[in-house]
Parts: sequence; C-alpha cells; structure tokens
Amino acid sequence: MPVVPATMNAADRARLSRLPLVLSDEVAEALAAGGPVVALESTIISHGFPYPQNLHMAQEVERVVRDNGAVPATVAILDGKLCAGLSPDQVEWLATNPKVPKASVRDLPILVGKGQSGATTVATTSIVAALAGIGVFVTGGIGGVHRGAATTFDISADLTVLGRESLLVVAAGAKSVLDLPATLEVLETLGVTVLGYRTDHFPAFYLRSSGLPVDARVESPAEAAKVLLGRRDLGLPGAVLLTNPIPPEEELDPVRLEEAIQSALRDLTQNDVTGRDVTPFLLKRLHEVTEVGSIKANLALVNNNAALGARTAVALTQLTKERAGR
Repeated sequence: MPVVPATMNAADRARLSRLPLVLSDEVAEALAAGGPVVALESTIISHGFPYPQNLHMAQEVERVVRDNGAVPATVAILDGKLCAGLSPDQVEWLATNPKVPKASVRDLPILVGKGQSGATTVATTSIVAALAGIGVFVTGGIGGVHRGAATTFDISADLTVLGRESLLVVAAGAKSVLDLPATLEVLETLGVTVLGYRTDHFPAFYLRSSGLPVDARVESPAEAAKVLLGRRDLGLPGAVLLTNPIPPEEELDPVRLEEAIQSALRDLTQNDVTGRDVTPFLLKRLHEVTEVGSIKANLALVNNNAALGARTAVALTQLTKERAGR
C-alpha cells in the first residue's frame, strides 16, 4: 500500500487507497521496517539494451544493490498495476518482449485505465517510487532537453517530474545525446538540487565531465542523504539529483563519441523519428556506431550508480532512524 501521511486530508487519503500499487513481499517488508530500498527503472531493460544484455544488466544491477545493503525494487506497469519489485519471470518478460511500450507520465492513465503494461521511464519510476515511499532511485542517465529543442520543443518529462517528486535520484548526469547546458538550466528553473559525487562537474553519461558545474559537491553517501533530508525539512517539493561519473577506465573517447552522436542525429532526421522514440533510437545507433564500446560503458555506469544508490539508501535509513530516536 502507498505511504499515507497522517496529516493528509480525507479526499487525498481515499485517492491513495484506490491506487493500483503492488509491492513485492520483499519490498513491502523492507519499507514497513524502515529499511533501505532502491527503485530501478524498467525502460533501460526494454529499450536501453539489446537482448540478452538487457536481461543480464537487470539481474546484475539488482545483485549490486543487494551486495551494498539495500533491497532492489524494479518498477514497471504490469496489467494496469504500478509494480515496485518484480519477480525474475517478470524481469525476463520485459527483457524478451520487444513490444512493451515506453511509458512516460502521459501514458500512465491509459495503461492503468486499460489494464495494460509498460516499461517505466525516469519520470514514471520517480512517481511510483514516491507513491510507494521509496526515497532513492537509481538510473543510468536522466532525460533532458534535446538538441534542437528551440524548434522541436522536445524536453523530457523527466525534468518536470524531478521538479515535484521528493526523492534522491542517482544518475551519471544526463545522456550525452542531449543539450546539457539547456538541461541544467531547466533543472535550475525547476529547483532541482544537483550534486556531484566527488566531482565539481556535471557528468555527461559516457564522459566523466561535461565541463559544466554542479550545485555542490559531496564526498559521501551520508552527505548526499543529508541534503535530501534538508530539502524535505524545508518543505520543498522536488528531487535531489546525485550525479556519479562513469568509472575512469570505462569512459569513452570524447572525439569519437561526438562523431557517433552527430552520425546518429543525422540518421534521426533522415528517418523522421520523433517523440518518445528519439532516445531509444539514438542509443541504439550509438551502440551500432561504437560497436560494443557504448554498451560496455553503459553497463559499467549503471552498476556504479547502483552501488552508490544502495549505499545512499542505507545512509538515508540510518539518518532517518537516528532522527526518530530508534
């Protein structure tokens, strides 16, 4: 069941009680005990990697979360239910079913209303995590402002959701195919706090640095967790984005990467790809152009984020219990 604050009015309490939110037994037990839980998105499974790399990635990320002391809660919409914590069979179904749609915010009422399934983006995973009372969410990279957005107005719903949902999101910055300066401007406008984990610069997914500054640097998971608690104490809506650079040995060559991005963008225009299909198309083309390089780098940064996210969830749990005098 969703977490229902005691101060919530009757109408909102009734709405939350009707939510089709389904938690796995493991996730529900961990949340009830105030234990560390980490939400994981499912679009990265259905649209981020080819099979079987996507299945191996999903299994490995859950293992990394467990190894670092937290419970993984992979999120998806299944038969109209908002699911947090999937079974191995459900994860495999997502990995092997190419027709699973990418579900962003506008799609949620359709999927829930029609009892359909979808893989959750950063935006929709954040919504489900917040409803379930999960404070930490790990992804590869957030969506943002697309190149050419001045004419296409293509801006990811990830940003607006991060501006209103209270949680800490661990990511390797924003995807390299995006307009990163514009993405940071929108995050600042929406009031999202952007932290750098042991870095002063915003990571660029496959690159450790975009050269753009973050709002503040933190040196430990506990320090990041304290920023989230401080934000909540102030009554501010929205997320803390904890950016975590890709491991140095996995970073791609910036010149070759930009050449691959430009090639992918030309293909995007020639194939008239728009909307929700843009990012999956560009990532697929990058995988093809860079051969195994971008897939290997993507896997490395996701696992790196999962380890940091789990440690941050543990720190958040400890700090919360200390505050409660437990």
